Amino acid sequence: MTVTSREASVGDEARWRALWADYLAFYEVTVAPEITDGTWRRIFDPASAIGMRVAELDGSVVGFALYLTHEGTWISGRDCYLEDLFVDADARGHGVGRALLDDLIALSKENGWSRLYWHTSETNTRAQALYDSYVKSDGHIRYRINF
Repeated sequence: MTVTSREASVGDEARWRALWADYLAFYEVTVAPEITDGTWRRIFDPASAIGMRVAELDGSVVGFALYLTHEGTWISGRDCYLEDLFVDADARGHGVGRALLDDLIALSKENGWSRLYWHTSETNTRAQALYDSYVKSDGHIRYRINF
């Protein structure tokens, strides 16, 4: 089984929407359809900071990584924030998540971004095992106020 990563294309929409629905179900959240539609549009909008990489296993899209870049106050360049990473349940254990992370690391280096960072649920131990193989948590705790 061969895993490859690449930039998302408009032809990936149907598969991404299916994976996105599974991702939201995994985290037991709902997102309004107009938010999902807007996310898809922004991925391909050159004025947007959002990008997406997809992973293919033997030619089929089985995972995605949504990221955004932004300026920061502790760096001179840009940060890359991995906002969403998801791998189809049937493809887990085949190196897809690692391929997506490796791809983002390479993309970050290629673009001269200062850092790549992300967070995950404290109950998502499978993802944590993958992430811990790269770097240990920096100890920060996330706080969020929704409006």
